[in-house]
Amino acid sequence: MVGGSKKAVYAALFGNLGIAIAKLMAAIMTGSSAMWSESYHSLSDTFNQVLLLVGIRTSRKVPSERHPFGFGKEQFFWSFVVATLLFGISGILSLEKGFTSLYNPIPRIENIGISFVILLISAVFEGNALRIAFKLFKETIEARGEKFSMGMIMTEFQESKDPTILTVMVEDSAALLGIAIAAIGLYISDITGDTIYDAVSSVAIGIILMLFAFFLAKENRGLLIGEAISRKDYNKIIESVLSLPQVNRVISLRTMHFGPKDVLVAMEVSLIDNMNTDGVELVIDEIEERVRQVLSLPTPSKIYVEVESDSCPFRSKRYSDKLRGNQN
Repeated sequence: MVGGSKKAVYAALFGNLGIAIAKLMAAIMTGSSAMWSESYHSLSDTFNQVLLLVGIRTSRKVPSERHPFGFGKEQFFWSFVVATLLFGISGILSLEKGFTSLYNPIPRIENIGISFVILLISAVFEGNALRIAFKLFKETIEARGEKFSMGMIMTEFQESKDPTILTVMVEDSAALLGIAIAAIGLYISDITGDTIYDAVSSVAIGIILMLFAFFLAKENRGLLIGEAISRKDYNKIIESVLSLPQVNRVISLRTMHFGPKDVLVAMEVSLIDNMNTDGVELVIDEIEERVRQVLSLPTPSKIYVEVESDSCPFRSKRYSDKLRGNQN
């Protein structure tokens, strides 16, 4: 999914760069507070894409002795920076511009037609970027064999471990909403001759940016702290492992995401009695394979399986062997 994430980011990056320049020119020519807010918004979106690409690239670095579990959380970190720093700054600047215009309104907005043209073009570009991200979002759901629906969209937003796609979708949705608000504010100001509506739309755009920033920060905070796999995948692993005739019960299952497809799985299971060492090895191999299939994990994976049996205490050591192999 990394390739898909990069595709969505690049689509948003090039679109936002052109849009930001056009909006900035319109803001200078018209003096519209809403257009200044939209300029801040698009400029922040452009830098956001750069940081997301940094996160994708650094997350793929080879694990080291100092970072034995790899650098997958780089994506979570840079997505958190996008939310708290850039979205926050652009939101504050938009609020500042809007409130300044409320207290010191400009007499009239010049060349207002230019703003409408640029907003329309911006809506087309932002809509296309959102379409690409939404398509990838949909493909992720359907690849798991699940039906795409509105309820599934909400569930995926809550449980998705890919902050890049999530951030791009939130950015583009906020951009389209901001464009609509700016257009409404400019239109009402134009027909009434009162620029206060333009200032109000600037404040509204700032509030929207702050709300989206809070949402993204909250989602990425959970991933940075260490978020487990979804409850659905958890239940699938338990069910799959318990279906093995050699397994009595699953004593514990702990998981943590280090990246969208980089997961640590630590499982302790109880086996039936009278199993020899070779039999235990085969069961552990099967358990690891079933975990990979449920989570669509690559090989080697961070899977640690500890088994216990009254007749043959045994502990899998393959996890640490695989980890050492990853460090080479």
